[in-house]
Amino acid sequence: MLILIYNAINKWRGKTILIRKPYKTNKNISRLFYILMMIIFVWFIGIQILGPDEQFFDQSGHSIIYNGTFTWKKSDGTKQNISVPGRYKVPAKQTMIITTTLPDDYNENVIAIRSSLQDVRFYIDGKLRKEYNAKSLHRFGKNSASRYIFCNTSSADAGKELCLELTTYTSNYSGVVNTIYCGDQMQIWSYIFNHNFSGTVIGSFIFFASIVTILFSIALGIVYKTKFNMEYLGWCMLMGSVWMIGESKMRQILVPNASGLATSCFIMLMLCPLPISLYVNNLQKGKYKKIFQPICFIALLNFIICTILHLTGVADYIETMPAAHAILIITFLAVILTFWIRYWNHRSRSDCLLFFGLLITMLSVIFEAISVYYKVSVSGVFVGIAILILLFINVIYTIHIIRDIIKRQQQEELDKRKKNIEDMSLQLMQMLSTTIEAKDEYTKGHSHRVAEYSVLIARELGWNEKELNNLKNAAHLHDIGKIAIPDTILNKPSKLSEEEFSIIKEHTIIGANILKNISLIDHVQEIVRNHHEHDPYTKSQRKSRLFNWASNQK
Repeated sequence: MLILIYNAINKWRGKTILIRKPYKTNKNISRLFYILMMIIFVWFIGIQILGPDEQFFDQSGHSIIYNGTFTWKKSDGTKQNISVPGRYKVPAKQTMIITTTLPDDYNENVIAIRSSLQDVRFYIDGKLRKEYNAKSLHRFGKNSASRYIFCNTSSADAGKELCLELTTYTSNYSGVVNTIYCGDQMQIWSYIFNHNFSGTVIGSFIFFASIVTILFSIALGIVYKTKFNMEYLGWCMLMGSVWMIGESKMRQILVPNASGLATSCFIMLMLCPLPISLYVNNLQKGKYKKIFQPICFIALLNFIICTILHLTGVADYIETMPAAHAILIITFLAVILTFWIRYWNHRSRSDCLLFFGLLITMLSVIFEAISVYYKVSVSGVFVGIAILILLFINVIYTIHIIRDIIKRQQQEELDKRKKNIEDMSLQLMQMLSTTIEAKDEYTKGHSHRVAEYSVLIARELGWNEKELNNLKNAAHLHDIGKIAIPDTILNKPSKLSEEEFSIIKEHTIIGANILKNISLIDHVQEIVRNHHEHDPYTKSQRKSRLFNWASNQK
C-alpha cells in the first residue's frame, strides 16, 4: 500500500515511476515469524472458547434474564400462560397484553425488553410507569423503531403485578415477545454486548474501511486518471456496514437517533443494487450495461415509491421489503450470469477469484435478507465476513491493475524517449545532408526538393503515412555520400572528366556504407545505393524507383 502511495505521489509530481525489486528477507526468519503468529492466534482463540468467562462470571448465580411466569390476556377475555421469548398469533394493530407478578424478593433497578417495531407500555400495579411509541420520537412511519426499553423499578415494586402492552402495525412482528431482562442497566448492556458484539464490531470496522476505500480509490483515480472498481466496492461496503450497524441490538447507544439508523437499514437495502451494478458493470468494461442500467432504474423507482408510501403512512419500509428483496435477487442473478459468461470466455484466474468473492457475498446477503422473515433480528455477521473476503480479493485485483498501469506508463515513457531519440537522429542526419549540400552550389536545396516530389508522387500511388514519412527521411539523405567527394569536383564549373565523373558516381556507394547501420529508416541503404540506377528493378528495389525519377529532377 505504501508503494502505491509513493508511486501515486511521484506520478502527481511528474516523475517517472519505476517498479523496484523488493529486498528479499531471510526466508527462515519469515517462516518462523509466521509459525509463531499462527500459534499465538490458535492459543488466543482456544482460550476464549475453552477458558472461563471472566467477564460475566458471577458467584452469586444472579441472572440478568427475568424468569417469571407470564400470562397472555387475550382480546376475547381468556388467559393463556406463555413462554418468553416467543411469538404468538396476534393480528397487526392489536395490542398484546401480558402480565407477571414480580417476586416478593424483587430488588432490581430496571426491567427491560426489546421492542421489535412495537409500541411498549409498562404498567406496575395498574399505573403507567414507562411508555415508548413512534409518535413521540419521529413524524413519519407507522411503527416504532426496534430498541431496548428500560423501566425503572425498585424493591418497593416487589409482589406487584407487571403489565406489558405491545402494539405493532405490521404483521412482520405482530405477536413477538422478546426476552425480558432485570437488574442494573449497565449489567444488562454488558450482557447484550457480550452476545452481540461480533456484528457490531465487524460492522463498525467495515464502515471505516469503506470510507478509506472510497477516499483511496478517488485519490488513485485523480492521480492515474482512471476509474477504479474499488470505489464502487467501497460504496457497497458502506451500505453493508450501515445495514449491520443498524441491525445491531446496540444501535441505540451508538448513535443519538436510533430510529434514523433503523430507517437507514431499509434505505441501504433498497439502494444497494446501484453500487453493485456499477461495480460489476465497471469490472466488465460496460459490456453488459444494457442489463445493469435497467436494474439501477428499477431500484431507484422502487426507492422513490417506497419512500412516498412510508412518508404518507400507507406502508412502512418493512412492509415493502419484498419488492427490494426481489430486485436484489434479480441483481445477484444478473451478476452471476454475466460473470459466468465472462469467465467461460476468458478463463481468467482474477475473474475466478472475483466471482468467488461476489458469490460468497451475495449468498450471505440473501441468507440474511431471507432470515428477516423468520427471525426477530439479524446480526449481519455473515455479510460482514463475506464483504471482508471480497475486499481482500479486490485489493489484490486493484494492485494488479495499478501494476499494469505503471508498466504501461513506463512503456509509454520508453516509447516517447525512443521517439525523441529517433527524431533527434533524423534531424541530425537532415542537418548533415543540408551541410553537405552547402558544399555543392549546383545542387543546393536538391535533397529537400527530392523529398517533396517523392512524397507527392507516393501519396498519389496510395502509400500510407508511415511509408510516406520513411520515404521523406530517406530522400533527405540520398546524397549523403557526397561528403566524401572533393569540393573541387562538386563545384567545378566546366564539364567533368571521365575520372572525375567516376569519382562523383561513387557517392551512392559511399552513402550506402555510411547508412548501413541505420535502422530508423527502412530500406535507406538500398535507396541511397540505387537512387541513380536505371536498370530493371528487382522486387526489393521497387520502392527506390521513385527516387530514381525524383532525384534526377532539379
